[in-house]
Formats: sequence, C-alpha cells, structure tokens
Amino acid sequence: MDLSETVTKALWLDRLDPPIGRRPGLDARPEAADADVAIIGGGFSGLWTAYYLVRADPSMRITVIERQFCGFGASGRNGGWAVGELAGPLEWYARRSTQAEAMRLARAAFDAVDEIGRFSETEAVDCHYAKGGTIRVARNRPQAMRQRDEIAHHRSWGFTDEEIRLLTADEATEHIGASRVQSGIFFAPSAALDPARLVRGLAEVVERAGVRIVEETAVTGFESGRVVTDQGDVRAEIVVRATEAYTRDLKGHRRDVLPVYSLMVATEPLTPEQLAAVRLDHRPTFADDRFMVIYGQRTADDRIAFGGRGVPYLFGSRISRQAELHQPSHELIAETLVDLLPALEGIGFTHRWGGVLGIPRNWIPGLTFDRADGLGVLGGYVGEGVAASNMAGRTMAELILGHDTERTSLPWVGATARRWEPEPLRWLGVRSSRILLGAADVREDTTGREAKLAHKVSRLLRGAGR
Repeated sequence: MDLSETVTKALWLDRLDPPIGRRPGLDARPEAADADVAIIGGGFSGLWTAYYLVRADPSMRITVIERQFCGFGASGRNGGWAVGELAGPLEWYARRSTQAEAMRLARAAFDAVDEIGRFSETEAVDCHYAKGGTIRVARNRPQAMRQRDEIAHHRSWGFTDEEIRLLTADEATEHIGASRVQSGIFFAPSAALDPARLVRGLAEVVERAGVRIVEETAVTGFESGRVVTDQGDVRAEIVVRATEAYTRDLKGHRRDVLPVYSLMVATEPLTPEQLAAVRLDHRPTFADDRFMVIYGQRTADDRIAFGGRGVPYLFGSRISRQAELHQPSHELIAETLVDLLPALEGIGFTHRWGGVLGIPRNWIPGLTFDRADGLGVLGGYVGEGVAASNMAGRTMAELILGHDTERTSLPWVGATARRWEPEPLRWLGVRSSRILLGAADVREDTTGREAKLAHKVSRLLRGAGR
C-alpha cells in the first residue's frame, strides 16, 4: 500500500476553515508579561484550565504561552476520542483512596465526556461532537476471553449494563462491519469529535473572555512566580505546566514524561455502499482488543480516521518530524484498517500524520497544585487525554481558586510519578516491550492461544514505577 502521495498533515488541521493563524508572540504583547496565572502550553489541558478560571473570575489576568500555535501538539492531531476513562487500573486509584472513591473518579470521567458536549453547545463550538460510544471487537479467542473477564471485573466494581456491556458476535457486527468478530464490548461514555475544531474553538472562546494567548513563544524554564521564555519573562503568582510530551524540552524535566509516537491515516470519503458495509452508523469510536493499540472513528464527512503506534520511542526522548511521518508505519496502519474493515479494500487514503503523547513512569495521569509555591502540573494521559484533559483543567482551576468541589478530592489529585530511567535503560525498556507486545498479537492471531508473557510485560510496565 503506497501512501507517498498523501497529505502529510493532520486531517483535522488541514481541513480547518479558515486555516490556523498564528497569534503574536510575547514581544508584541508586553501586557501579557504580568499575570495572575501563567499557563505553559496551548493544548487542551492549558486551555481548559484557562476556560474554567476566566469563567469563574472574569477579572483574573491569565496568560497562555504556546511555542507554536494552540493545538499544534496532540490536541490538534489525536484520534478524536473523547472517552470517559483514565489510563491505569481502577485498583491503583483505590489504593490511593477507597474503591468507592475510585468509582467516583470513573464516573467523573464519564461526566467529562458530557461536559465537552455541553461546552460545544453552550459556546457554539462546532467540533462535530457525536456521543456514539466506543465499540471494541474481539477477533480471536484470547481477545474474547479477555473481554469476558473485563466485563466480569467491571460488574464486580458496580458498573452497569448501560455503561459497559458484553456483546455477542452478531450484536457487535450491528455496530461495525469488522472481520473475524467473536465478541464485542460497548462502552457508552464516549464521543467522537474533531479535535482541531475543538481546540481552536476553545482558544477563541477564552481569548474573547479576556485570556491573553501568546504564540510562537518558547518557554525554556519556570519557577515559582516566573516563566522564562525566549522573549522575556512572564511574572505570575501562579504558574501551571501543561506541556504533556513536550515537557522534555524544559530544563531539568526531560525524564518526567516519555514522548511516545502515535500515527494516523485518513481515507477519502466512503461511498454509500462502503458506509453500509462498515456500519458505524452513530459514529462510535472503534478498536479491537490486541495489545498494540489501534483506534478509529467515522468522521462527520464520512471518512475513516484511524491510528496506531508507529516508531515507539527515540533515544534521549527525542521528538522528530521524521518519526511522525514514518511512511512504512503509516502503510502498516492502513493495511491494518483494511484487514479490520474488509469493505475498505481498494480505498484511497488522503492524509497521514503523527505526533507524540506523554507517558509518566507509573502510566497514571494526575494533577498537582502547591499553593505555597504557586505551581501546578497536569497531564500524563497516556493517549486518553481528550476528555481527561477537560476534567483535569476544570479541577486545576478549582484548586487554584480554592473551591472545594466534587472533583478536587478525586484520587488522581496529587498523583505523582518518579522520573523515567536514564538512557540507555529507558530506550531498551520501551523498545523491548514494544517487540514483545507486537509478537504477542501475532501469536494470538495465528495460534488462538493466550500470550501470557504479554500480560506480565503489561503489569511490569504499569507496576514498576508505582
């Protein structure tokens, strides 16, 4: 499958009308250098924080500092899954609190999906929001076994059939025309959307409300009361770091979060016959239950946007445009999509792109705010940040304002992780685990036997840093 003629830009960003424009930098906006709150990063986390702050206190002076443009990173390039879940097992959050508190966190994540829908309606931001749930299919026996175990586990915790349920093969194929389906899981608290429309609309909303956004301004460091940029300092009583995978560019923070690549492709618009065959009528997001994550959605203009992991990690936490556009990885992802949805055989692909997501050492997202030094940090979503960033930004704003809400006591508040290992240990660890998990998927597909080693690797990845 040759994708050499495709547009090497995110579908979402490429189709914005009007196109993304660049706001002036700090040099051109000297008033932005004096703020009550300075937010480093113009993605979802930073902008949601600004939105809830300015909505609660319109007089607050807020400056958002972005090195490129708002939505340049994962916020403008992701798969458009607003899914109501957080990375990591519920047991981890329960260990920080109780099972009841972990369940309260889970349902707060459900509400974040609806909150994005409420925002898009209230603020008239047309981000093509469609709450169609998520359909995950099992396409071999081990995947089907894991799905049964997952549902039993969720029932034991108290999740309802309306929230998540097991589907027979026939029921699953009513949602998606996938190949080799043995069973499925339908997860209701999930929506598909256009992330670039959402992040641009969010930036415009906060700017109209008085938030000062400076773009093309690189932050090189920060401390209590001060953000250092290539265009001078920003003084602020409170500084919030919302830099996700790009945290590696801040002095002294290279090992805080691991930048890992995820790549995507987009098809041409489907014909009526193809749409009937692939189904996805209510625009559910979709995947199967292999170890190597894949993810897709039917867009508002009837394309399929589909992604998976590409080049896993570069030595030294390097971020490279070349790795984001690794054509053999894109072609493998396109082949995976056609294997999953055979009705797309012969389909044309119009776009391919990639980006980095941020993974903390314990694979658990979280947020912290220290009122004494005025420093806040949020992120580490492990690729599940569209809805989680809304909840995190909303919570961060409440913590800054000193509001005691149902969110400020949730068990991910205050969650921290130790730093990643120095090189070459982290490169060897990430590359080795990638090879093992990929081999596990092949083994399960070809033999029908469960790859127990993959479970051990998965537990090791998530458990060693706790």
